[in-house]
Parts: sequence; C-alpha cells; structure tokens
Amino acid sequence: MPQASLLDFWPYPAHVAGQWWMDFSIISMSLGTFVAPGYLALLAVVAFLRAIELGVSANHQARLLAENGRQIQEPLYPLMVAVHICLLFGSALEIWLGKRPFVPVLGWSMLLLLGCCLAGRMWVWWSLGEQWNTHIVTSTRPIIDTGPYRYVRHPNYTIVIIEMFALPLVHSAYVTASICSTLNAVVLWRRIHQEEAALFARPEYATRMGTKPRFLPNFLPILARDR
Repeated sequence: MPQASLLDFWPYPAHVAGQWWMDFSIISMSLGTFVAPGYLALLAVVAFLRAIELGVSANHQARLLAENGRQIQEPLYPLMVAVHICLLFGSALEIWLGKRPFVPVLGWSMLLLLGCCLAGRMWVWWSLGEQWNTHIVTSTRPIIDTGPYRYVRHPNYTIVIIEMFALPLVHSAYVTASICSTLNAVVLWRRIHQEEAALFARPEYATRMGTKPRFLPNFLPILARDR
C-alpha cells in the first residue's frame, strides 16, 4: 500500500500546491537577500549603542565613587564583555558562513522582542538615573524601587537574557544564540550573587526589595495590593 504524502491532504490540485511552494520559496530567498544587509546594520546599531552605554557608565561610576561609593571587584567582568562582543561578531559570522536564512515568522517576532527590550532598557535607565552602571558600584543614594524595580530586583538582567537569544535569532543564528546564552548564564549567576551581597548589606534594600522576584514579576500579589 503506497504511503500517503502531504499533497494527498492538500485541498487543491497538485500543480497548484507546487506553484504555491515555488512562489513561497522565491519570496523567502528574496527576503533573505535583502534582509541580510539590514541585519548587519542592526548589529552595527547595537554595537554603537553598547559603546555609548560604556561611556555613560564611566561617567556615572566616577560620580558615585566621588560620593563615597565603592566598586566591587568582578573577576568575570572581562568575560561578560567578551560575551557581548561575541554575540555581535558571532551572529554576523554565522549567517555568513552558515548561510542562515531569514525566516519571516521567527525574524519579525525576534525584532519585536528586541524592540520591547529597548523600551525596557530606557525604562531602567530612566528609573536608575546616575545609579545605572555596567559595573557593580555601591551607592549612598536612596534605593530605587520605582519603574520596573517596583516588580523585580533585576529587570536589566531580564532584558539582557532575552537579547542574548533574540538578536541572533532575528536571522536564525541559533548556534550563536545557544553559546552566548549559556556563557551569559554563567556570568550572571556569579555577578548577581556579588551584586546582591552588596545590596542586601543595606537594610533599606532588604526591606524594600527583598521579597521581590529577581527576573519575572508576579502580578497576582501586585494586583491584589492595588485594589
């Protein structure tokens, strides 16, 4: 008995299915041809924004240290920087060497997710002000528990975790997404423990933030409290 194929369940004649698939393939290849340069431009924009962030962070760090702040030693900080650099170069190399396609459903979904991450970053920057930093620096300023910090302790790390897989997957660079996400998890595990050791040394932080989740908000208690 011959095995059924997918075309046996297609409601239209076989030649219509074949023509539909050919048209879809041509459109997909055209999208890939035009999107690849756009994706490289996206990586360049992200790299530019990261460079700006480092400059802003250096200024914030200098002001906090001038106010008797203290910088915490981070042995894995160079690895964290390397992971972010590898995310950009790895994504570009993978789509070139691996000929990764642009899959519209995946690509546009990841772009939308990155847009949400950018909005989240701006929300974090706006909330923290000069206390935002790429290094762990203690501050004598008041504890921030507004904006996204009303819901979680580390919204910025939530954003970074998402960006680590969303940026490569815009153009199906799944190997880079897997490797960089894994390395980022190792870095964040150590970094968060160092950061929270410094933060929870302040009783005010333990009181205001101690019961909040680290990454994802639990909206049920918040909704109940707001009633």
